Amino acid sequence: MSKPPSHNPLVEPHTLPPFAEIQPEHVVPAVEYFIERNTALVEDIVTNAKSAPSWDNFVYPMEDCDDDLSQAWSPVGHLNGVLNSEALREAYNEALLKITEFATAMGQHQGMYEGYNTLRNSAEFEKLSQAQQKTIDNALRDFTLSGIGLPKEKQQQFAANSKRLSELSSKFSNNVLDATHAWYQHITDESELSGLPASALAVAKQAAASKSLEGWVITLDIPAYLAVMTHADNRALREAMYRAYTTRASDQGTKADGSSAAEWDNSELISETLALRQQQAELLGFANYAELSLARKMAQTPEQVEEFLLNLADQSKAMAEQELAELRAFAQQDGLDELQAWDVSYYSEKLKEQQHAISQEAVRPYFPAEKVISGLFSVASRLFGLTIKQDSDITTWHPDARYYRVERDGVEIAGFYLDIYAREHKRGGAWMDVCRTRRKTAQGLQLPVAYLTCNFNPPSESIPALLTHNEVTTLFHEFGHGLHHMLTQVDVAAVSGISGVEWDAVELPSQFLENWCWHPEVLGLLSGHYETGEPLPEDLLNKMLAAKNFQSGMMMLRQIEFALFDLRLHWHYPSLNPVDVAGVINDVRQRVAVFQPPAFNRFENSFNHIFAGGYAAGYYSYKWAEVLSADAFSVFEENGIFDADSGQRFLTEILQKGGSRDANSLFVAFRGREPENDALLRHSGIDVSQPKSA
Repeated sequence: MSKPPSHNPLVEPHTLPPFAEIQPEHVVPAVEYFIERNTALVEDIVTNAKSAPSWDNFVYPMEDCDDDLSQAWSPVGHLNGVLNSEALREAYNEALLKITEFATAMGQHQGMYEGYNTLRNSAEFEKLSQAQQKTIDNALRDFTLSGIGLPKEKQQQFAANSKRLSELSSKFSNNVLDATHAWYQHITDESELSGLPASALAVAKQAAASKSLEGWVITLDIPAYLAVMTHADNRALREAMYRAYTTRASDQGTKADGSSAAEWDNSELISETLALRQQQAELLGFANYAELSLARKMAQTPEQVEEFLLNLADQSKAMAEQELAELRAFAQQDGLDELQAWDVSYYSEKLKEQQHAISQEAVRPYFPAEKVISGLFSVASRLFGLTIKQDSDITTWHPDARYYRVERDGVEIAGFYLDIYAREHKRGGAWMDVCRTRRKTAQGLQLPVAYLTCNFNPPSESIPALLTHNEVTTLFHEFGHGLHHMLTQVDVAAVSGISGVEWDAVELPSQFLENWCWHPEVLGLLSGHYETGEPLPEDLLNKMLAAKNFQSGMMMLRQIEFALFDLRLHWHYPSLNPVDVAGVINDVRQRVAVFQPPAFNRFENSFNHIFAGGYAAGYYSYKWAEVLSADAFSVFEENGIFDADSGQRFLTEILQKGGSRDANSLFVAFRGREPENDALLRHSGIDVSQPKSA
């Protein structure tokens, strides 16, 4: 076995990633070292445990190997998302292929499989903890889904497909990132930005200065894009932004100078990805990729998922149709003959202001980011007994990023990095990812650590960072994921925190925590005008609460549209030969949508969730888990939003158990019954007593 590369921070022991020291040239040597080392160690473990594999001589040392590689790879993957550069991207992509090949080889390792199978069928299995047993059962399932039972030549095909799929996923994400940052609008006449709030103008001014330009620069970063689509009076600007945003990474995409951006077109990548996923499914004996995807989820069949989605759609459609008719009538009163896609957000905001005298911008001054973060921590303290303290001595990757320690009963139990502002070279969206997993080691207990990432408008020279209420909800959502990872009491890595949790249940804690953003008692903790410190006034609060379900029918259908498109694309692929991706989404829109986008829309070409984010044939998980989260929150509606007993039970039955038991069992243990749809529909303001729309 070769020696570890010298002066490489990724292979040197560290409790937290040494971000200040990590350079692109460290990535590939570190990954190669751990792969070579782990390959040799696995052979030793399998040989030594062959006669009588046990947890201590077989599974635990395997877990050790996995964790060492993870500790080197985790910061690299994170940096690729939050501090992207050409050199890092090249190193990441090269290393990713090596890791994919290694993971596939391990998934097809006959000696490992036999060791797990022998342990599963031994007398010792019954003596293991629930978490240990679940780890072994999951491992055997995953061996099957990695092609352990295939003939050699088919195993090789499966491995080659896995490697190529990894390449395609990374390329897809990079294309979206590059296409997003290649387009911007330079504006020198401020009148063209009429309607934009001061905070958006300040950010646009900074964006122009960063490019050494006068005036303002509007980018496709999501805070800037939403500000224009929601507030800009300039219809031509809204149309230009909409066209640029919805054609990213497609044959229709353009750059800032108006030239074609076809170099980042994801169309062929989508076709190849779908074909390879279908091949993988057929190699493993599934009819389609949707069936393969569901093998690790709560839902059992594609038919069950489609029925679930269509049932929600049918219960929501009449309300959505009414909302759209109301919006069209309102726009016509303003002289607009035909409502276009780039008008919907703008007139929706105007209509909400008319009906409820409220807008996201009206409340933004009351939600300074620092106040919201402080209030969020107070909620976590009251619900789960946590104390959260910033540690300024911990090195991060950017001045905006911070590190926090989490304590309970005076004992440190976890930590997390928080990076919430949009910037160049940072992937859009919001996410939580794993830095460290809670597990027992020879040195003691390794504490869980999370990355929490958002993309909000940063502070300007004159105004602190101010959040819309939607962004407050996003922050709570990601923190909910973080709590799921950090509050686990499971010490076995494979089922600790979010690990081993069914994908369609993993959104339960995140969507659950969003509910607190809507309660007066909590909003008092979160709000304080950035100039006066005054909490959100009662009249604004009441208007915000009254507007909570504004256009919730349309929003429900939009998410169902995405989920049904994803499901059918992967479920019906064998009968869609050649596959017409646009045709699939158009058919779905005809079935569930109330508003049809223009023909040039290429939403699917930037749908990172399903082509680069792990949600393939699983985007329905958001709605599936929202049923669970709404039903779980109804306990707090009945007993009080800070009811100590309810908080303790959610902590012990859901958050602390991680993936050590199946998600449905954990939910039933908390709720006392199977999940029901009623709470979600009620929270969305949808009256199920009304006739359904076909």
